[in-house]
Amino acid sequence: MSYTENYEKWRIDGRLCEEGRAELQKIAGDEKEKEYRFGGELEFGTAGMRGIIGYGMNMMNIYTVMRATQGLAEYICALPEEDRLRGVVISYDTRRNSRLFAEKSAAVLAKNGIKVYLFGDVHPVPMLSYAVRYLNTIAGIMITASHNPKEYNGYKVYGEDGAQMSPEATAEVVKHIANITDYLSVTGAEGSPLIVPVPDEVDETYLDELSRLTLSDAAVKKCGKDLKLVYTPVHGSGYVPVMRILKKLGINVTVVEEQTVQDTEFSTVAVPNPEFKETLSMGIALANKINADVVFGTDPDSDRLGVAVKDDKGEFVALSGNQVGILLLDYILTRLKEENALPKNAAVVKSFVTTGMAKAICDDFGVALFETPVGFKFIGEKIKQWEKDGNHTYVFGFEESCGYLRGTHARDKDAVVASMLCAEMVCYYTDIGKTVYGRLQEIYQKYGFVLDRNISIQYSGLNAMKEMNAVVDALKSVKISAFGPFAVEAVRDYSSSVRRTADGKEQTLDIPKCNCVYYELAGGSFICVRPSGTEPKLKIYYSVRAENEAAADRALQEAKTDVTALLEKVKQ
Repeated sequence: MSYTENYEKWRIDGRLCEEGRAELQKIAGDEKEKEYRFGGELEFGTAGMRGIIGYGMNMMNIYTVMRATQGLAEYICALPEEDRLRGVVISYDTRRNSRLFAEKSAAVLAKNGIKVYLFGDVHPVPMLSYAVRYLNTIAGIMITASHNPKEYNGYKVYGEDGAQMSPEATAEVVKHIANITDYLSVTGAEGSPLIVPVPDEVDETYLDELSRLTLSDAAVKKCGKDLKLVYTPVHGSGYVPVMRILKKLGINVTVVEEQTVQDTEFSTVAVPNPEFKETLSMGIALANKINADVVFGTDPDSDRLGVAVKDDKGEFVALSGNQVGILLLDYILTRLKEENALPKNAAVVKSFVTTGMAKAICDDFGVALFETPVGFKFIGEKIKQWEKDGNHTYVFGFEESCGYLRGTHARDKDAVVASMLCAEMVCYYTDIGKTVYGRLQEIYQKYGFVLDRNISIQYSGLNAMKEMNAVVDALKSVKISAFGPFAVEAVRDYSSSVRRTADGKEQTLDIPKCNCVYYELAGGSFICVRPSGTEPKLKIYYSVRAENEAAADRALQEAKTDVTALLEKVKQ
């Protein structure tokens, strides 16, 4: 059908809710809006669904959510009975309609005879991941659009290991979803006895698990009560668990009260993304007022942690996700080594777009470093693999997008455990007469300076994903010898799992496929171009090694100029 036919079919359908009919009537004369909403379907990929809230096939609404859940239910019902009977756990964050979407998902599963554990209030991604494992469910659903703008919501599915569902299982779910062509036909069993609350013990045991991951008890006891830490949940689900774990450790915390409110509009920030210093601005203002030492901020589903610390001049600087990752990696390995607790087969995992500094640190500690595609589920797969074969012991995993995980209690980014570790890291350095910022400078002095930046190019419209992928595809056929001062030593085409060196030699990459081009540059620098899997953005990652920050910044600007020219060339 054409988009106009799809639009009319929905608009006149008596099963469409009153709100939906009114909303669709408002766009009756807007062809561009109708085409966006009805010219395609909201894609269900390995990260689930994510889209703008509204009525239509390409939007997040109760009908697209229930259709997706029916597909998941059919997938589960096809599994052996012992798996099907284990049930599904559902959580949600503070976004628009999150609770409604969670309840509708629960009702659909119950209609299919599947038991559902439904959280009674907002809970973050890591606690959903933990609950899947603790309750031994066959799957989990998280209603969230993570750090996206307020207009978005999303739907993420987790497998029985607590990691986001594997590509193979997702493909099976997608087949079932695709067979449901009548969006408004899916119904649920509201109020079914199969829908039960998540037991309170899940929260308690989760916090107990985190407590066992502490590394500097003595320093925390000595300095925690005097530490001045400002925390903002940015209106999200991190407020209760982050505050509970910090208080449990005896860390002194001051919250940004205005941002503890579960505000679906995130009205105090432009975007609820703690990667941006602007998102932490109210926290920094409060920190300056009370002369605090550090500022933390978590996103709506509390899987990302943003951190700001004082520099040598006493001014707050927002650390990048890469810098926090470097600090945590260095801190964790240092403390494990000091306590003679660093496993001989210890391993760290990072996404391949995350800072090149990680390799230097891991090499220095004699720890294996593994790279994965972007997406924490791939880090979760490494944990699962090593639990089976015993070849390595997982000690830390991180992504440049402010995502960190220590421990195996969860299989996704965990801003709650990251908050705990960062807080005790501040105590540790305070106890030995250092600052976090000072330690970061020491790391640069020891391993060499690395400047990590990523640029996002915004796309829009119904064909945004196709256009971004076309740009990346075009890059694969263009031979490039250098970006700025850096010679290109090799190019990795992750879509075909091939690495090609400058002299034409080829090597097969043992890594899951994704549409991404990665340029290995002389001296250990890299540039990577990939389409975002969750937003209409083309992402370009730069990791530039140089003797100091000024030199790195000059080289970065030259490289960016060449990348911009290349992108313009392939678009023509």
